[in-house]
Amino acid sequence: MSMVTNTDTQSPALPVADSHDLIRVQGARENNLKDISVELPKRRLTVFTGVSGSGKSSLVFATIAAESQRMINETYSAFVQGFMPTLARPDVDYLEGLTTAIIVDQERMGANPRSTVGTATDANAMLRILFSRLGDPHIGSPNAYSFNVPTVKASGAITVERGNKTKAEKATFNRLGGMCPRCEGMGAVNDFDLTALYDETKSLAEGALTVPGYSMDGWYGRIFSGAGLDMDKPIAKYSKKELHKLLYSEPTKIKVEGVNLTFEGVIPKIQKSMLSKDVEAMQPHIRAFVERAVTFTTCPECNGTRLSQEALSSKIKGKNIADLCEMQISDLADWIRKLDEPSVAPLLNGLQHLLDSFKEIGLGYLSLNRPAGTLSGGEAQRTKMIRHLGSSLTDVTYVFDEPTIGLHPHDIERMNQLLLQLRDKGNTVLVVEHKPESIAIADHVVDLGPGAGTAGGSVCFEGSVEGLRGSDTITGRHLDDRASLKDAVRPSSGALEVRGASMHNLQNVDVDIPLGVMCVVTGVAGSGKSSLIHGSVAGRDGVVVIDQGAIRGSRRSNPATYTGLLEPIRKAFAKANGVKPALFSSNSEGACPTCNGAGVIYTDLGVMATVESTCEDCEGKRFQAAVLEYTLGGRNIAEVLAMSVTEAEAFFNEGDARTPAAHKILDRLADVGLGYLSLGQPLTTLSGGERQRLKLATQMAEKGDIYVLDEPTTGLHLADVEQLLALLDRLVDAGKSVIVIEHHQAVMAHADWIIDLGPGAGHDGGRLIFEGIPADLVADRATLTGEHLAAYVGA
Repeated sequence: MSMVTNTDTQSPALPVADSHDLIRVQGARENNLKDISVELPKRRLTVFTGVSGSGKSSLVFATIAAESQRMINETYSAFVQGFMPTLARPDVDYLEGLTTAIIVDQERMGANPRSTVGTATDANAMLRILFSRLGDPHIGSPNAYSFNVPTVKASGAITVERGNKTKAEKATFNRLGGMCPRCEGMGAVNDFDLTALYDETKSLAEGALTVPGYSMDGWYGRIFSGAGLDMDKPIAKYSKKELHKLLYSEPTKIKVEGVNLTFEGVIPKIQKSMLSKDVEAMQPHIRAFVERAVTFTTCPECNGTRLSQEALSSKIKGKNIADLCEMQISDLADWIRKLDEPSVAPLLNGLQHLLDSFKEIGLGYLSLNRPAGTLSGGEAQRTKMIRHLGSSLTDVTYVFDEPTIGLHPHDIERMNQLLLQLRDKGNTVLVVEHKPESIAIADHVVDLGPGAGTAGGSVCFEGSVEGLRGSDTITGRHLDDRASLKDAVRPSSGALEVRGASMHNLQNVDVDIPLGVMCVVTGVAGSGKSSLIHGSVAGRDGVVVIDQGAIRGSRRSNPATYTGLLEPIRKAFAKANGVKPALFSSNSEGACPTCNGAGVIYTDLGVMATVESTCEDCEGKRFQAAVLEYTLGGRNIAEVLAMSVTEAEAFFNEGDARTPAAHKILDRLADVGLGYLSLGQPLTTLSGGERQRLKLATQMAEKGDIYVLDEPTTGLHLADVEQLLALLDRLVDAGKSVIVIEHHQAVMAHADWIIDLGPGAGHDGGRLIFEGIPADLVADRATLTGEHLAAYVGA
């Protein structure tokens, strides 16, 4: 059979391998998605828009990125998979064309107190190598410059085998680390205020210890008496030796009632159990105790540099490694540029590129010794982004969660450039975003909606930015919305005086913050806004601060438990049915016995990861069957927790179910734009903006006169910003003072008074460059904020 040759002169078809240029999603049903299908072009920038709660994160994070990560994890051996989190397969019919996904989210950086900006990126490692090569005097390997490596000395006999003889030889072993021995690389030492640990007029048996968790009814009482401490003598009468034993004793093994236990002094125990954690991550009552009982002072030996004397003595051109880490990154970049050392040229080039990336991304104002836990969500996200910019990976899918958060309009332009840079390297970039400036640079837009929660989850529009403008979707209609300046601003009723504020980079700022109005504090990222408000305003009486920090709570917490809404609901159910309220709590007596009220069962499979499955007995409802027979207004407790805030608001307002206490809380939740949340949704699934609005709803009930909000428009769609502004107006009209740290031009335009900090970031900022009404800021255009606001309102 002869071969047929094709002699046509048409261009050859694309190789099959090059035809896979789409990521196809079919039948996605994760969370509130309604069986949707989309096709996303690869190696392009796709932006996902839609109101808060419309399903953007469910599609991007919970479906596309989750499946990509799950498949990568499956390429590892079962042994390695045992150490990884389990990822359930997302609820979707079909996914095709996925590539490796790298998620750059806004989770705050690890709360490890030893982590700094330098250790979280590669900057510190590079500097340590540089010093081990060029430092004078030369003290050792890169470890000798690391504040996380302690110095170890050992000596003793070692056995050496030679031929068939073994012989003991004396040997010494030294490893030089850079950790300051006094503060153990923390930079601060702590002192205890003993009066906050115990009440000396009482005896131990009477509960003298005021440390949380130390009750004498439990094991502590038995351990202390077993260790020979006098339980009935007031602590004031203890001898020096007895007091030392109670407070400072090293761990010693003792036997109590036939059980082997360890007795340890109160102070070392607190240091291990409480002080090794980040203060931010503690439960509120423990945090309050630590702040009361422990004073942190800069370590006198290393002056807060965390490093040993040897590491500080080694210098390059008169500067040691601590001096370099303290410099502002933009200055450090200039200093490195002037180093001419051919022997380490590749290292210097790498370091130079890394530091320049910090500058480009608008983080040049940080220093490498800044603790990672103190970065804001936006700063943490940009720090993670730096690690990817220098990466040599291409054809990867990068997933960003609102990268413009915490950015001044001036910085958003730079962020857009970076996203395009990542795309131009041949990567697929998926961005969840609300800001019109960032939607404008998209190659492809997917608009989800039309509403939030159960009213969302459909694709309203898919196509180009121009197409979105012309479409009649909420996003399309609001894309060109521009708030106008107010005709008249409210007069202030007084002022909060701030004098000589000098926290972080503030340069002795004096400012009067007007009360009884809406005052907006603005400025480029790093100009000192948070330092001013959190450092000089937050601690005062009557000030309620509402930030975006994670809400402390387990996967059992939900909006109903967090806001205190469950309390009146349980009582109403109990009253209607003549039983006790505890039955209507899934954490108490009413819990389904099979899953203990969690609604899911976690099966630990040993080698492999833990598997989550819905509890078969209660079908995920969390309650025992008997409890579900009690109803209120025709609904049982599980049905009530499955309601959205809007439904529940109507339900608790009329008929048998009328519960004014519950209705009041639901009203506030609807007010802050959370009408779509279901009452029983686990808190762990909420976005940063949702968490902040939940806090706002809860704290509006507190007796505060001054509300400080830290970027409340985070995660809000353009249409929701109007609702938020109306809410803030209502607060001001009710006689409260509202101080907002914000970059959103619509909020600035709506302000009664603007305080602008700058002009730049870091040591180029920290000064008051404008205070007055928005109209004057626009008219002067003397600051970056003024220029961008003028362009926004079309002045």
